[in-house]
Amino acid sequence: MSYSIAPITPAGARVVAAAADLIETFRARADAADRANEICAANYADLQRTGIAAAFVPEELGGMGLGSLHDWTLTIATLAKGDGSAAIAISMHLSATRGLAALYRASEAGSPPHIRARSILEAVGRGEMLICSTTTERGTDNLHPLTEAHWSEDGWRLNGTKHFVTMSPLATHIATNVRLRDKNGDGDGDSDHIANVLLPMATEGIRPLGNWDALGMRASGSQSVQFENCLVPHDALRKIGPWGQWSTPVLVNRTLANVPLVGAFLGIAETAFEYALDAPSNAQSSNQGANARPGAHHALAEMEIALATAQSILARLGVRLDDFMAATNGGATATYVQGHELMKDYQTAKWVANRHAIDIVGQAMDLSGGGGYLAGNPLSRLYRDVKAGPFMQPYSPIDAREYVGKVLLGEYPKD
Repeated sequence: MSYSIAPITPAGARVVAAAADLIETFRARADAADRANEICAANYADLQRTGIAAAFVPEELGGMGLGSLHDWTLTIATLAKGDGSAAIAISMHLSATRGLAALYRASEAGSPPHIRARSILEAVGRGEMLICSTTTERGTDNLHPLTEAHWSEDGWRLNGTKHFVTMSPLATHIATNVRLRDKNGDGDGDSDHIANVLLPMATEGIRPLGNWDALGMRASGSQSVQFENCLVPHDALRKIGPWGQWSTPVLVNRTLANVPLVGAFLGIAETAFEYALDAPSNAQSSNQGANARPGAHHALAEMEIALATAQSILARLGVRLDDFMAATNGGATATYVQGHELMKDYQTAKWVANRHAIDIVGQAMDLSGGGGYLAGNPLSRLYRDVKAGPFMQPYSPIDAREYVGKVLLGEYPKD
């Protein structure tokens, strides 16, 4: 392959190198997990053993001290070369730990937020915690979560159902967004808020539904999880912004959490391209070489151009994110306009990378001939897995172009 994205920080180089060491191991397990429609526990044991699961944990707390969003995206792309399901799953865990690391650094030493964040991060560093994250619900969007938290004297009561709760069969904890019903008695006004909560999967009232059965990403363990009157402490919920509206924290958090997921589809495309490059030589060994297939050269050239385009736009976005975080104190001083501009850049990169990734895998299937259509060929799994990219919210391909166009004209959406 003529080009690949390189890490830009020392910590990122260590994490990406650890991820690269797992590619072949993950590939060897991927087919069986896909066929069984089951999450592969061994992959996550490896991710903890190598320190990748603790990538964002500060070094003094037992982690690898990763801080670069660019290098996080590259880590996920690298892992996806082995197994896309494992890559998207651990990215959601890393999203939660990145936020906790930011809270740890920003809060005053000895304060309750600092103590709580430190305790969780140390547990992650010891390999004792895996956090699944979810925002998805049927019939709504990220700004209008229907899972609700109601005030009670004992704490907040959570009720609702989340879908696509990736890695939940193995997770020790779950992080999710809810509708915080302030008007129901916490004494903080009438408006509802979007809030985040992290709670143990063993919490009474959490019910995994075991219903994951999808076209692709079958080893991701993305079942639905139901909350039935779950009790969490009053200080366990953290307000993010008004319910039903874009706010700066929601714009920034959604962008930071979702960009690395696009990296997974880039990694899938890079793997498909590797297989495609082998196809002409394999055909030549059976007296059907590249000279007998004049279209192969053109297809490979188109794939190279598409791959270079996807790599370039994601690398550019990664640098943009790191610059943004440095300039806004980790997003804390960002403006509403900056939040939308950042989301716009993410939507643009997501559109380009996902579409090119799908095209690359499709062309690799074309070059493979009928063999690629067989279930035993890894291209058939890549073909199904890469189709998950456009469904990652926000936004769907149907809505993304309208959003990007509005932001370009300064028409910043409120909801």
